[in-house]
Amino acid sequence: MTTPTWDPAQYLRHAGHRARPFADLLARFPEPPGGRPRIADLGCGPGNATALLAERWPTAHITGYDNSPAMLDKAHTDHEGPTAGGGRLDFAHADLNTWTPREPYDLIVSNATLQWVPGHADRFADWIAALAPGGTFAFQVPDNIDAPLHALMRELAATPRWQGRLAGVLRRPDTVAGPGAYLDRLARLGCATDVWQTTYFHVLAGEDPVLDWVKGTGLRPALTVLADDPEAREAFLTEYRDLLREAYPSAPYGTVLPFRRLFGIARTGR
Repeated sequence: MTTPTWDPAQYLRHAGHRARPFADLLARFPEPPGGRPRIADLGCGPGNATALLAERWPTAHITGYDNSPAMLDKAHTDHEGPTAGGGRLDFAHADLNTWTPREPYDLIVSNATLQWVPGHADRFADWIAALAPGGTFAFQVPDNIDAPLHALMRELAATPRWQGRLAGVLRRPDTVAGPGAYLDRLARLGCATDVWQTTYFHVLAGEDPVLDWVKGTGLRPALTVLADDPEAREAFLTEYRDLLREAYPSAPYGTVLPFRRLFGIARTGR
């Protein structure tokens, strides 16, 4: 899988739909211990979801971590600084393949990021060990790698025209585990664990909205590889667009994108 180059503006074009699963996860969080919680947001992107944490806990010191300079620049510009309740929101570079907390956190959360981190479940033990007593680790990941938008992307990339440039570039089908595997991993680490799935039926507006959606996320590795060849990039997008139009037909009220997501919350008993 190629490390993608991110485009904050493209990602934020569907910010409302993308933020809804995080808001649903946030609604299930237990309250952190203490009056000024320390919170880490792993894979904060442009910071719009991180800002929801500051709204929920305005006294907290919250740090969003990401490995994309473009996303961090957007987060610094739009969201960094003191919060209404005397807390603080800041952002820093981190690679989640190796990031290990240097201080105790009351809450470590990751929203729609871990699917980009191979073997991410192996990092859970280090992150949970860094939680303060009664602290919480929570995450949400897309769980739709078998959906047409991903399957068609992979099938197209494997055709003779594209396989020479795109073989091994896209996310593999095993980048997200099943809910039972996550529950077992977290429970064996001594956590009280809650894992569930939800399928959202997003009604998207505009021309080719599913293509527009995936250009901000799952398609980024292919767009990164083809960035130096605009003609090839547009040819690939045209072929993929035509496949998506058939798989996700438009209706008078918009285009429906079913999107399954997986959620996990693990609370320590220490």
